[in-house]
Amino acid sequence: MGEILSDLLPFALTIAISPVPIIAVILMLLAPKAGGAGTGFLVGWVAGIVVATGVLIVVANAIGLASARGQPSAGASWIKLLLGLALLAMALKQWKSRPKPGQSAELPGWMRAVDKVTPAKAATLGLLLSAVNPKNLMMCVAAGVAIAAGDLSGAQETVLLVLFTVLAACSVAVPVIVYATNATRVRAPLDRLKGWLQQNNATVMFVLLLVMGVVLAGKGVGGLM
Repeated sequence: MGEILSDLLPFALTIAISPVPIIAVILMLLAPKAGGAGTGFLVGWVAGIVVATGVLIVVANAIGLASARGQPSAGASWIKLLLGLALLAMALKQWKSRPKPGQSAELPGWMRAVDKVTPAKAATLGLLLSAVNPKNLMMCVAAGVAIAAGDLSGAQETVLLVLFTVLAACSVAVPVIVYATNATRVRAPLDRLKGWLQQNNATVMFVLLLVMGVVLAGKGVGGLM
């Protein structure tokens, strides 16, 4: 389990460090309906990670992505290779979308209205961003394949799923928890963090996707050799 957990760490951190959900939850926390919307978003975010990764574990086990020796099968290696190449393509797209020197990055149209969403809509948004967003979905696929390839018991797979979810969701959970403890004091720091993430979103995502693309493609090639 320890070896598989180490394989899951970069996937979880890639989800956790994604600027978009952090910006979204900060906007909700700074809005009049902060508590309900922020908590709703966190619930949806966690649910999306659990559902997406859990389904992939079940599917990967069903199609037999672990060999008899508990090593990744050729199928698992091909999946990692293809995911790695897809992430590298997404990294190139992020690099090209960086704001030019002196130019301010703009929020996507849908994000400009997140400070007005209800808790139910915030939960739905969190679910979609974590489970349907292509980059996050790729990380959940990679995590599901890694867990299934370990040839573990159901209980062990459940523990790894929980640990993966906690790590992946921590960047959204921390602002919500901190805001709940001292809303007045953390408003200014959260606002500054939002501004930095908004301006550097493309660069942060480029680095994350590039690193994870190389790691996954390398694991895929290594497993096929």
